[in-house]
Amino acid sequence: MFLERFMFSKNKIKYIRSLELKKNRKEDGVFVAEGHKLVGDLLGHFHCRMLVATADWLASNKDAVADEIIEASYEELSRASLLKTPQDVLAVFNQPQSDYTLEDIKHSLCIALDDVQDPGNLGTIIRIADWFGIEHIFCSQGTVDVYNPKTVQATMGALARVKMHYCSLPSLIASLEDFPVYGTFLDGKDMYEETLSASGLIVMGNEGNGISKEIAGLVNKRLYIPNYPKGQETSESLNVAVATAVICAEFRRRLQ
Repeated sequence: MFLERFMFSKNKIKYIRSLELKKNRKEDGVFVAEGHKLVGDLLGHFHCRMLVATADWLASNKDAVADEIIEASYEELSRASLLKTPQDVLAVFNQPQSDYTLEDIKHSLCIALDDVQDPGNLGTIIRIADWFGIEHIFCSQGTVDVYNPKTVQATMGALARVKMHYCSLPSLIASLEDFPVYGTFLDGKDMYEETLSASGLIVMGNEGNGISKEIAGLVNKRLYIPNYPKGQETSESLNVAVATAVICAEFRRRLQ
């Protein structure tokens, strides 16, 4: 590998720090990942423009490939880091261009996110999808940016295996004629008593408002996650990432 022996310049640090903003990430088509496991999981899956790491990390990862590899001290990494606790390696990757066909959706289980706002929730949902073998997540344009540094960190590397698509959810769902589209509602049917298909689109809504009225009108399989014991006063709702895990687990359990 080529190792840049020069100083980790102020301009490079400034550039990395600028990628905390969505407009800068979008303009340059990149995102930042930090930490041994995360960077290690993403290397080989996404094109790496810049890799900045300590001498020890570089010595232990001699096969790492990037357009530019820079040796830096912890102090230098801390000045560039977008995290509260700097790591021993930081990388700038190209944002991948993920394509899909309607056949990809119709022959698999997919997730659609309707204006999910919290970066941590999105990252956790991507990790959940990876765990349950869900390869495609479709996001409304109002959903938080998947390349937000907090989202990237929360995926724990799952971003390498789950393809993310931002699109018009109403248009997408309308194109899926006679296809099961699931969503959770307080007036839905107990999901443990309903027939669940091996393929389908699971819609998860906004943290505060749930699934929007427009999307709700397109959902043809309305589900409810029951609380226990039935009838007892409990929390008003589940966190959207937790609810996604509960639903995905039940869908996959039915396939066993």
